[in-house]
Amino acid sequence: MWSLALENPADLKYTETHEWVRANPDGTVTVGITDHAQAALGEMVYVELPDVGRKVARGESLIVVESTKAASDAYAPLGGEIVAVNEALADAPQQVNEDPYGTGWLIQIRPSDAAELGTLLSAGDYTAGPGSD
Repeated sequence: MWSLALENPADLKYTETHEWVRANPDGTVTVGITDHAQAALGEMVYVELPDVGRKVARGESLIVVESTKAASDAYAPLGGEIVAVNEALADAPQQVNEDPYGTGWLIQIRPSDAAELGTLLSAGDYTAGPGSD
């Protein structure tokens, strides 16, 4: 529907639960859901984001994305503190569909352990595994 089968960008890391992670120069990470995930969910109608300042544990459910098909959770790929949320999604949740690796980002986290980033999947591993169906 929305997806043109985007490649999974090689500069990102991925989780088995279909989140992507981009390391930022300031030590924070930007998090979103993958093209595969947004395509499976369908047209986004609502995104419930957590509060800035919230401390999260790796694997914790912290975002709800609702589409015309279903509601689904997105999980913290790393432990840390939420330092920003994409407030534009309140009025335009379809950005998650239209540009999942750009304007459709969800949150930014300041990781409590930057080494956790190295435990996430590469684009190749994600594409061959969880992102393959």
